[in-house]
Amino acid sequence: MFDKVLVANRGEIAVRVMRACEELGVDTVAVYSEADKHGGHVRYADEAYNVGPARAADSYLDHEAVIEAAEKAGADAIHPGYGFLAENAEFAGKVEAHDEITWVGPAADAMEQLGEKTKARKTMRDADVPIVPGTTDPAESAEEVKEFGEEYGYPIAIKAEGGGGGRGMKIVEGPEEAEDQLESAKREGEAYFDNDNVYLERYLENPRHIEVQILADEHGNVRHLGERDCSLQRRHQKVIEEGPSPALTDELREEIGAAARRGADAAGYYNAGTFEFLVEEEDRDADAGELLGPDANFYFLEVNTRIQVEHTVTEELTGIDIVKWQLRVAAGEELDFSQDDVDLSGHAIEFRINAEHADEEFQPASGGTLNTYDTPDGIGVRVDDALSEGDELVTDYDSMIAKLIVHAGDREECIARSQRAFGEYDVEGVVTISPFHRMMLEDETFVAGTHTTKYLDEELDHARIEEAVETWGTEDTSDESADAETTERQFTVEVNGKRFEVNLEEEGAPAIPTPQTSSGGQDRPPQAGGSDDDGGSGGDAPEVPEGGESVAVDMQGTVLSVEVEEGDEVAPGDTVAVLEAMKMENDIDAERGGTVSQVLVSEGESVDMGDVLVVLE
Repeated sequence: MFDKVLVANRGEIAVRVMRACEELGVDTVAVYSEADKHGGHVRYADEAYNVGPARAADSYLDHEAVIEAAEKAGADAIHPGYGFLAENAEFAGKVEAHDEITWVGPAADAMEQLGEKTKARKTMRDADVPIVPGTTDPAESAEEVKEFGEEYGYPIAIKAEGGGGGRGMKIVEGPEEAEDQLESAKREGEAYFDNDNVYLERYLENPRHIEVQILADEHGNVRHLGERDCSLQRRHQKVIEEGPSPALTDELREEIGAAARRGADAAGYYNAGTFEFLVEEEDRDADAGELLGPDANFYFLEVNTRIQVEHTVTEELTGIDIVKWQLRVAAGEELDFSQDDVDLSGHAIEFRINAEHADEEFQPASGGTLNTYDTPDGIGVRVDDALSEGDELVTDYDSMIAKLIVHAGDREECIARSQRAFGEYDVEGVVTISPFHRMMLEDETFVAGTHTTKYLDEELDHARIEEAVETWGTEDTSDESADAETTERQFTVEVNGKRFEVNLEEEGAPAIPTPQTSSGGQDRPPQAGGSDDDGGSGGDAPEVPEGGESVAVDMQGTVLSVEVEEGDEVAPGDTVAVLEAMKMENDIDAERGGTVSQVLVSEGESVDMGDVLVVLE
């Protein structure tokens, strides 16, 4: 086993990996950006190193900075968690080539083969795993999209080759959308995955999303740990995952699991991974309680060559610690259980606790402080997080701040236990989507298990979400309380890149003035788009001509593209820029229109809520 593992991630997954290491007697190393210098994963680790500024490309995604931190710490392994570098074959290859550091994950060549979707589809096809009708080579032009539509019909899914979780996927409803959606998918692929290749698939109208957890070692053993149902999604982003699926017969789940094992074996895959499938609902009478049997069509979707957010569901069902096995397999150990030893017990559900406004189309929260943070407990209740009361919300990265996992003897009991757990989950100062989850636990379709991937976006009455937020919601607040008698001064000191913290308390001392910062904690110069009154970042507001318009953003994010130049004519509703916020691509549109007189941002720039992007006259 390893002596010291660097976890190349942040937040709850970093803490999850560190806990597994601690139980195995392995020391841990955290890396952090400037935005995360007070993060929970930094507090938990045995030691921590700064790898750069808040922008992920300059910190968590910086290959050399992460490897250099491992070298400084004397770490003999790197675990990537999920997201960031977890599915980056190039980074995995660099770690594999290092004489003194082991990569905790599948081999780089297997990651490349399965992580890029077109290669994965070819591999699955050769392994006799059903694939959705589509292309196995990158699509280059809108004409190819239109030709595909003529052959297979619409809608069409355009998917980024390196994508996943709905990122880099665009739906084409007709030929007139081909060019715009192709460009958008390629742009997201380049922005998120440094790969603008896309491929085409027939878009299944109303499927179940079923995934199979795989564990494999370098000695030829491949095991599947049952399936998870991830059909409850909004805009292709999972919000609730559960297992076993309430829609499958035992015969079908075994057939899907066997297909996943064949695919993993054909790819020479080892370590943990997830094989995702879509199962068509066309021949099922869900309202009558009918289950999907072995005659149902299922298709390979993709492989996630890493640990999944929802791996906790499988751990609760099987009692197998997947993260520990990731470490053991990377250390050369052999799986010590057979496929017949894998036994699923009861039912488990995972709820993603995202810092989002569920009643505002799940718009990410712009900030807040955890004035109260009291998690539920008791039999069958687990919370994975990296939070402490008093923490400020970091909005530079993913919106998920915690996961609530509930396990019980059957699905009915699991739902009841989940309601009890949410009743005990007390969060004040940061908005979360917990009210949405509490509503879903009373939703007839979800409780019956008849929902599909389209339910939230196309069938659910969104007025019910607003009612749930009114009943159970909290608001973003800032902790304005201050101790008049004692001032605590906290200093972060770095020596050769290694982090140390010093805390001093001084009675009767004035508070230390701090420079204006962005939500990520970095010094931020005044931006032309906001003032102290309008919620912007401060500084002089841009001069707007009489009758003109300033186009501002209502969320923090990164500018993916600027669609206008000075002098351009803009009509009401025209897009002036595209903003990435919490994994979503958002069009920023003009309300009134006019002539562009000022463009205040550029591609790749980070902006805060209230910042003005463009001025029209």
